[in-house]
Amino acid sequence: MHATFSPEELAFRDEVRAFLRDNFDEQLAARIHNPKTFKTATIEWQKKRYDKGWVAPGWPVEHGGCGWTDTQKYIFDSALAEVGAPDVPPFGLKMVGPVIYTFGNDEQKQRFLPDILTGDTWWCQGYSEPGAGSDLAGLQTRAERDGDDYIINGTKIWTTYAQYADWIFALVRTDNSGKPQQGISFLLIDMRTPGITVSPIIAIDGEHHLNEVSFDNVRVPVANRIGEENQGWTYAKALLSHERTALSGIAYCKQVLSKVRRYAAEENDDGSRLLDDPVFQARMADIEMELMALEYTELRVLATVAQGGAPGMESSLLKLKGTELQQAVQSLQFDVAGLYGSVLPTEHEVGHAFGDRSRREYMYGRACTIYGGSNEVQKNIIAKFGLGL
Repeated sequence: MHATFSPEELAFRDEVRAFLRDNFDEQLAARIHNPKTFKTATIEWQKKRYDKGWVAPGWPVEHGGCGWTDTQKYIFDSALAEVGAPDVPPFGLKMVGPVIYTFGNDEQKQRFLPDILTGDTWWCQGYSEPGAGSDLAGLQTRAERDGDDYIINGTKIWTTYAQYADWIFALVRTDNSGKPQQGISFLLIDMRTPGITVSPIIAIDGEHHLNEVSFDNVRVPVANRIGEENQGWTYAKALLSHERTALSGIAYCKQVLSKVRRYAAEENDDGSRLLDDPVFQARMADIEMELMALEYTELRVLATVAQGGAPGMESSLLKLKGTELQQAVQSLQFDVAGLYGSVLPTEHEVGHAFGDRSRREYMYGRACTIYGGSNEVQKNIIAKFGLGL
């Protein structure tokens, strides 16, 4: 990526900004943030990007990708941050989609990829289990072969958006004879299949993002298995690399900092501004410098992927540093919100909307250093594969 954009890149930036002006507004943003309209509004937003051909920047062109350079991806993400436009949920486009087009057969690609692109099929991730914690290889959800089907029994937990999902991609144990990693398979499961129960988990922010998903003699066709039996660990590692890259949260951090700067620039009763406080300025500057360094690291990873490589240890670094920065900006946002008094909504919806949202994001953000593989695990990966320790 060049420090100075070319005329073509500046033209692309103008095109992106014009697209956002025409297709994303405060009304759509409010609907996306409302749990009652979240799914329909998010699908609407994804379809607008799909119609423009801008829904899957990271996919190969032959499967519906944009064919963008890493600089174009940077410009697009920056433009989203400028207007506070969210990315689409990652489970289809950034997680299972790449697994399907990389390891799936032609029938699976034709069956699943089109609806992932349009948003007509929503996915959730069946990895974590109540007894496994961050030890993904310790999963116990069992898949027993019965002719052309598997019979699935077990439980997944912390399953984000399972209440909305049409399908779940899940790791299941198909063999107990060898090392734990050697007996895992990767299955695609229709959430409407009899025997699946979704139980809500209300998070610390009071919202219903998470779920427990139970499987009771759920019958899944063998044709829904990705790749070979007992080789799911290989596919899971590839997915986790893409997931951890997506968890860096750079665009989100930019959006939050933009809001923080706007509110910090407002005058208090005595005419002072938080934005003029040297301690606050130093705090903002530290986060912005860290964020810029992380952004260029992500661009290097994107360039590697564009040249046919795969994100490796670097994806753990992005996840580690990115989630720490997300918590830093959430703490900063919450501190600024404290200037506005009440941050708790009442039955009459009294309270500052910025403060209420800051509180929710701060509380939910305590988990971001845990999900996607805890940051302690990421440090071990970096130490082993990056530093040779």
